[in-house]
Amino acid sequence: MKLLKLLPFVFLALIASSCVSIKVSADYDQQANFKEYKTFAFYKKGIDNVEISDLDKRRILKEIESQLIARGFTKSDNPDLLVNIFTKAREKVNVYNNNFGWGGGFGWGRFGWGGFGPWGGFGPWGGFGPWGLGVGFDNNNISRSTEGTLFIDLIDADKKELAWQGMGTGTLITSKDVQKKEARIKEFVAEIMTKYPPQTK
Repeated sequence: MKLLKLLPFVFLALIASSCVSIKVSADYDQQANFKEYKTFAFYKKGIDNVEISDLDKRRILKEIESQLIARGFTKSDNPDLLVNIFTKAREKVNVYNNNFGWGGGFGWGRFGWGGFGPWGGFGPWGGFGPWGLGVGFDNNNISRSTEGTLFIDLIDADKKELAWQGMGTGTLITSKDVQKKEARIKEFVAEIMTKYPPQTK
């Protein structure tokens, strides 16, 4: 009987651990010659429209810059690539009862990495509100977490066309721990950038 009583909490623990991972994917223009891209700049007009806190925005851009420089890029006023970002988030709710049944639901919200919203203020990324797993319990054994998606766009500056897009989806940190928030943002960007450059034939 003790084992049966513990099962709902075991399920919650498994979900909590599985939410740490980040699912990444990428798409790209097969006609683009990625070997020719050597310089980059941030697309200010597009980035200004991203609804996340300025602090988290700077954290994301700083990590993207670091990843591109590590790949041999240099920042330039006359870039080969323009870098843009986009974010979105949703809240996931799992409900468990004593009969070991459960259900899940998603609700979309504004992205909030910062603001400690759930992306903190990333609206539910909390405000990118970083990222983290928030698990709560009540008589129905309910767990909640905020799932966010970060898009990184690399635009051909001459053609004004999207050359590459990377996407990462994972659980955001909703606590006020700034170090954990920054670490999660770095993890998101690093995982997405593993897809660049694309493995073209």
